[in-house]
Amino acid sequence: MSPLIIVLSMGLFLFFFSFISKRKHLLSTLLSLEGLMLIFFVLFYFLTSCFTSTFTLMLLFLVLTACEGALGLALLVSIVRSYGGDQFNSFNSLQC
Repeated sequence: MSPLIIVLSMGLFLFFFSFISKRKHLLSTLLSLEGLMLIFFVLFYFLTSCFTSTFTLMLLFLVLTACEGALGLALLVSIVRSYGGDQFNSFNSLQC
């Protein structure tokens, strides 16, 4: 096994663990999610460069990741405007 794959899998585990761990702020959760997507992109890049020469799926993955980031930031802005902060304990999503 390549050392690059070992490092990427360890980084993937650390970002996944930080994503599912108990967070107090929405921004830190969004940053962990973006880091996870970056690790997926690097791993996907090395896997596609070894087996095939088409990078269309990588471009689609980058577009979807950028859309996910924009949607997360839009939600963050609307939550900060509505509740005054991005702490999870300051708002309740079950209220109507």
